Amino acid sequence: MSTSTPASAFSRRTFLSVAAAGIASAALAACSSGGSGASGGTLKFWNMPWGGTAFNPLDKKITLAYKPASGLPSATYQEIQWSNFNQTFSSAVVSGTGPAVSSGGGTQAFQFATQDKIAYADHLIDSWKSNGLYDDFLPGLLDAMKTDKGYVAIPYNLDMRVFWYNKALLEKAGADVPTDWQSYLDTSAALKKIGVYGFSLSSASSNGNSFQTLTGVLINNGGGLFDEEQKPNCVTQTNIDALDWVVEMVKKGYVDPGNLGYSSTNTNTQWSNRTCAMGIDVPGLPQNVTGAVQQELVLGDPLVSAAGKKGALYFPNNIMMYKNTPSQKGSEAFMTYYYKHMSKLWTQNTGIGLPPLKSIAETTEFKSNASNVKLVDVWQPISKTWAAPGGTALFANVSLVDSTPAMTTWAQSVISLKATPKEALTTLQATLTSQLKK
Repeated sequence: MSTSTPASAFSRRTFLSVAAAGIASAALAACSSGGSGASGGTLKFWNMPWGGTAFNPLDKKITLAYKPASGLPSATYQEIQWSNFNQTFSSAVVSGTGPAVSSGGGTQAFQFATQDKIAYADHLIDSWKSNGLYDDFLPGLLDAMKTDKGYVAIPYNLDMRVFWYNKALLEKAGADVPTDWQSYLDTSAALKKIGVYGFSLSSASSNGNSFQTLTGVLINNGGGLFDEEQKPNCVTQTNIDALDWVVEMVKKGYVDPGNLGYSSTNTNTQWSNRTCAMGIDVPGLPQNVTGAVQQELVLGDPLVSAAGKKGALYFPNNIMMYKNTPSQKGSEAFMTYYYKHMSKLWTQNTGIGLPPLKSIAETTEFKSNASNVKLVDVWQPISKTWAAPGGTALFANVSLVDSTPAMTTWAQSVISLKATPKEALTTLQATLTSQLKK
């Protein structure tokens, strides 16, 4: 596929609240800054390195080509690195030196909205109903950004966890491509006979993402972590049944026992070395492996769970506007320009995640890859956010489960068999409840 999600991408979506650290360093940021987001009559756009080396140069070119209407500010561009990005944003926003428009962590806008720093996008979205942009978004994306106070951000690029398999290894094992949970177990049993693992997991405390895999399995069975009131509701029979399926694979030896120490880089090596043939991984998995395996990997269809459900976990990364801007009208005008001109980021293969707009997904360049088409047409419609099963819209407390120690501990306790699924979910429920933000 033409888009690639780096192995460490999970750390890119999380935005843990570091307001205290931000306040502590606010004075430093104010002293070292060239001015606030409203100074100089220019609009600051901060973006992240979402793709490969070609992404940010092209993104900057698109930004600086913006010609505002008379009286509106021009735009400047700054690339923000993922390393310590949460503190970079927190410090800048608290001190008034931050951007007027930015991307960032997938839950970042929801956190800043609780601090009254976000300019809601309702007026902008209403204006798009007359220029075609509103109807151009893929189904459900805008809803994921809506809170009871309004739209906190605009969907930008999509990441999800999807089913991949190595067709050559399945053929060698004489096994069929799984279509549901039982056939997945059957194929894993066949792979075990040729010395190949059937379920890829990376559960290391640093740069592991098995908590995403397990959450995706919960969603696949119709479950998840939050209810309709946006409160943790982890200990359900639906969730227990989902984890029982994972535990069965661990007990039967379909999972590498070393996975508890594996990072995403380690599982990429597993795929490359052909020691694992199936798993739930990033859309850009073929770009993360080496050698002929790239040509052997196939994006499967969503599995049907024991409850007869389909579902997957996805992350709608987004762009947000801030109250600290030289002109809210200017911020909205820039956003309209950017969304009308950002298609080259996908059609020129810069490595950014899946596009949010149907018009980009329908381009010849994007559709030239069959996996791209399946991701948009088959996987995106059945995917749900961290808010599942209670809703689709994100909210501030999802930051409690987005790449946090509590989630890593939960996944490790399940996969290590140190706790039953019910016990692990009960512990997670207690931890999340104690951490709820009022």
